[in-house]
Amino acid sequence: MVREWDPRTASSAEIASLLDTLNAVLAADLPQDPPWRVSSLREYLAEVMPGERRISWVAQDEPAADGTPGAILGQVHVLLLGNIGVLEVLVHPSVRRGGLGRDLVLRAARRVYQEGFESIGVEVVGDTPAVAFYESLRFSREYVETRSVLDLSGVDWGELAGMSTGLGTGYRVDFHPGGPPDELMETYARAKAEIRDVEDGELRPSSYDPQRLRDSLDCLHRRGMKPYIVLALHEQTGEVAGLTEVVVPAQHPTRADQYDTIVVQDHRGYGIDRAIKARMLLELRSAEPQLTEVQTWNAQANEAMLKVNAELGYRTDRDWCEYSVDVADLVHRLDATR
Repeated sequence: MVREWDPRTASSAEIASLLDTLNAVLAADLPQDPPWRVSSLREYLAEVMPGERRISWVAQDEPAADGTPGAILGQVHVLLLGNIGVLEVLVHPSVRRGGLGRDLVLRAARRVYQEGFESIGVEVVGDTPAVAFYESLRFSREYVETRSVLDLSGVDWGELAGMSTGLGTGYRVDFHPGGPPDELMETYARAKAEIRDVEDGELRPSSYDPQRLRDSLDCLHRRGMKPYIVLALHEQTGEVAGLTEVVVPAQHPTRADQYDTIVVQDHRGYGIDRAIKARMLLELRSAEPQLTEVQTWNAQANEAMLKVNAELGYRTDRDWCEYSVDVADLVHRLDATR
């Protein structure tokens, strides 16, 4: 049984059942990744940025004879943002290859088509069954990043402390748990705009407008995800010369997610990128003592940042790919094969 589903009104049993399926998928496809927890999972699934909408469906076993709801064995949600619908599909490994994944994709694609969107995008993790699945549906690969993971147990903290101070004169590095202060939001937004046309994948866009950044930070907090920001400030002008962002999700609090790391063009060549990332790790050691790993994603062409990550101890893990498809073409093809 497939039905539209709202995590805001779902029962706690349904949230727990979805978590079981999510962790079964991780165990099968990404066994080195930490299992997710129920903490703030409902909020993670429900909360969105202003102007965005998320629509979800679940595939559920029939209820038991005593009326107990059946287990959730699959889920799809589509996030409608900009001019694209961003898809995410989960199918329990025990029921794969039975057509459920195609059915879930079709349900979401029909809605995206009805809403007037032209394309669907999806993040696909390399070396998992999802690659063959989406390519069989004629999704095209558009963008590739490399995920790297840092095992904090192997960090030389003394060496890291030296890296954190190894930047040119005239700069100050500050740590801001929760987000930058409001008086720095304008210059923070200008620094974020440095990568507007360089490294953005379409499915995880950055925000460059000050109010949009405020909204983004608020959304992270509502989803149970704690942001930490380190800024390099140019002391003469007070401008943000560099920034790095890490988020610690309540859903997997032992592994943090690196977001943007940016050095403004006019301030490159002073060691800012390595210094701010090293400072972040030192601060997280105290602020989040349960952390064991940090994961980051970088464009394969970004050799400078890949080099910095290697110096900090990150090890490349696997590709993280963005695929897309024309939604009208997808709906017509899938409907024709039913």
